[in-house]
Amino acid sequence: MATVSIRDIRKSFGPVSIIKGVDVDIADGEFVILVGPSGCGKSTLLRMIAGLEDVTSGEIRIGDRLINDVPPKDRDIAMVFQSYALYPHMTVAENMGFSLRLKGTSKAEQATRVGAAAASLGLTPLLDRYPRQLSGGQRQRVAMGRAIVRDPQVFLFDEPLSNLDAKLRVAMRAEIKELHHRLKTTTVYVTHDQIEAMTMADKIVVMHDGIVEQIGAPLDLYDSPANRFVAGFIGSPAMNFVEGTMTEEGLSLPSGTILPLHQRPPAAVGSALTYGIRPEHLQLAPVGTPGAIPAVVTVVEPSGLDTTLIVKAEGGPMTVVLRERVSLRPGDAIALRPVANQSHLFDAAGLRIASL
Repeated sequence: MATVSIRDIRKSFGPVSIIKGVDVDIADGEFVILVGPSGCGKSTLLRMIAGLEDVTSGEIRIGDRLINDVPPKDRDIAMVFQSYALYPHMTVAENMGFSLRLKGTSKAEQATRVGAAAASLGLTPLLDRYPRQLSGGQRQRVAMGRAIVRDPQVFLFDEPLSNLDAKLRVAMRAEIKELHHRLKTTTVYVTHDQIEAMTMADKIVVMHDGIVEQIGAPLDLYDSPANRFVAGFIGSPAMNFVEGTMTEEGLSLPSGTILPLHQRPPAAVGSALTYGIRPEHLQLAPVGTPGAIPAVVTVVEPSGLDTTLIVKAEGGPMTVVLRERVSLRPGDAIALRPVANQSHLFDAAGLRIASL
C-alpha cells in the first residue's frame, strides 16, 4: 500500500486544456472517488495515474516515487476497466493469473493466489469457465480478481459498474466496499454516479471542467457544499435553487414571498442571492402560510418508502421528497415550507456564503 500525491497536474491535447491544475492527496489505504459530469477530466486524471496518458505538467507520486515517466507495468498499480477487458479465449483462472504468468511467477504460486482471490470473490466454481459463459456481474468480479492477485500498491477503477443493471450495481457497490475494508489497499475510483461516490468513498473529489471544485468526506460535501455546482451535483434528487434578493426581513422572491433567514448572512441588503434547499428539507404547509413557497403539483411519484413531487414554483420546477404518503394530484395548489437550518445561500458567483 502507498500514498498517492497529485501536484498541479495539467493535461492538454494540442491547444485544448483538459486538466487545469489539480492537487489531490490520497492517504495510505484510503478509498477516494473522483466524481463529476462527463467531460470533467476525471477519467483522464485516472489514466495519467495509470500511465496510460502522458502528463503535460505537474507531478504524480506513489509513495515517495515520482512516476511521471515510469512505464505503466512498473508503477505497481492494478486497473479495473468499465469494459472488463477479459481475454475471451482464456478461462477465468487463466485471466486472473495472466499478469502473474507474465512476471514469471511459479505455477504453484499462481494457483495459490488465484485460488485465494477466487474464494474471496465467490468465483471458485467458475474458474474453468470462459468470459462468454459469465454474467456481467461475474465478469466484473473476474476483472477485480485479476487486479487482486497482483497485490498492487494502488487499485484504479474506471467506472466499473456502468455496464451493469441497477440491482446488480447496488450489489457490486457493497462487494467493492467490503473488499476494500478487507484488503485496505489504496484505491482511486472514477464514476459519474454521485450515489456511488456518496455510498462508497472515504473521500470524494468533485471535478468540473478540468478543475477540482471541492474535496471532502461524503457527508461534509452534502452538508457544506463549497459552491452551487457541488450543491447541485451531490445529492439525489438534486438541490432546488430559487433566486431572490436580500432584504431586512429575509430573502424576497419575485412574487413577494419572503423566506425567513434564521441567521443574518454576510450579504448587503439588495444583493441578488440564490437560495438552495434539498428536496427532503421541504415540508407541506397550508396555502398562504407566510414564509412558504407557493407551488402547483405537476407529477406525483409514490415509491412506498416516500413520495416524490415535481412541482411548478416561481423560478421553475422544484422537487420535493416527502417521507409520508400524500393524497395529491397534478394541478393541486400547495405551499412548501423550508425546514429551519437546512437551507443554503449562494452569491452571484455561485459561492456558498451561508448555511441557514
